[in-house]
Amino acid sequence: MGHVNDLQAPPAAERLAVIDLDALRHNVRHLVRLVSPARVMAVVKADAYGHGAGPVARAALEAGASWLGVAHISEALALRSAGINAPVLAWLHTVDSPFAEAVAGNIDLGLSGWELESVVAAARELQIPARVHLKIDTGLGRNGCPPDLWESFVGRALAYQEEGLLRVVGIFSHFSVADEPERPETDLQLERFRTAVAVAEDAGVDHEVRHIANTPAALSRPDSHFDMVRVGLGLYGLSPFPGQSPEQLGLQPVMTLKTTIANCKEVPAGQGVSYGLRYSTAEPTTLALVPLGYADGVPRVGTGGPVWVDGTVYPVVGRIAMDQMVIDLETTGIAGTGKDLVGREAILFGGAGLPSVDEWADASGSINYEIITRISGRVQRRYTDAGSSQEAGQGPAEPEAAPEGSEA
Repeated sequence: MGHVNDLQAPPAAERLAVIDLDALRHNVRHLVRLVSPARVMAVVKADAYGHGAGPVARAALEAGASWLGVAHISEALALRSAGINAPVLAWLHTVDSPFAEAVAGNIDLGLSGWELESVVAAARELQIPARVHLKIDTGLGRNGCPPDLWESFVGRALAYQEEGLLRVVGIFSHFSVADEPERPETDLQLERFRTAVAVAEDAGVDHEVRHIANTPAALSRPDSHFDMVRVGLGLYGLSPFPGQSPEQLGLQPVMTLKTTIANCKEVPAGQGVSYGLRYSTAEPTTLALVPLGYADGVPRVGTGGPVWVDGTVYPVVGRIAMDQMVIDLETTGIAGTGKDLVGREAILFGGAGLPSVDEWADASGSINYEIITRISGRVQRRYTDAGSSQEAGQGPAEPEAAPEGSEA
């Protein structure tokens, strides 16, 4: 285990998202066992849901993930620039997407129809066959080839494959309501996907992977695993199912969001708190200031969200501002004394024994996916890894491995 002396130790961070790579590896290993013999694609789009694409990608691959998944080609290229050479699939494109760079970088491309000719043009120019996954819309209504155009789309792709301009690596789709296991639409989507695969195989597609399952389907629908599952939320240790905790699913939350109390003062009864004065103190009390706000990614509408301080959880009172929020300690006689909370650790969410991401999602009328993904670049990231640490400065974590050392 590495050791860091005082000169090497990362500086104190005013706002910090601690990313537990050991927890992430645990989640990957658990999911790999659960879905075997299917493979696991670790979805690291949106800077790994705010966790840092590079460190997360490396840890996921080390723990047994076989593929990486991103939305945009630019995200895949960043992984390649960081020296990550595992298979990467990018699936959301525009007319301005750098298809030539993707083909040159050996990045797999998810295609729904119109992109096919643009990708082929890049492959022809480079004289490198593109690797593509053909997407069928089985009911989500976003990307994906409409079923009535599927046979023609497959035929076009195979014609280009015959010319040596591409290789059809995979066939895929995406579920709409797999996080609601009682919904019948998932069965219908599976039926449509199987039909689309059969049409492609009958036409001559010799695919490597078929994939439709996301995290909820990976956890609850083994009949949807096929050759690979795409895991996003589960990678980060969160549950896709209301009423089921991560622990019940064998998962460990990866991100802990914390800061320190910035101010502590006693106020009289009737004291208004924050913009709009939507909250007033019922009696004399002590207010504590938490220096995190919507510029840091905490939802402005998250009043009532929990903050852990010294073993007690306090709800946020009043509106959350750009840089700060307030908690009511419901006591007096501590400000300016040895019981003052200034400088004490304040945790918005984390793992066992701490407030959860789901509680913040409930407070803001959102979902756990959004809460973690929106944590901004103003919040420093620190990676803990069995005694290792890395702290990123202003801006999202760069896609590179965490250095050796231990967190102070």
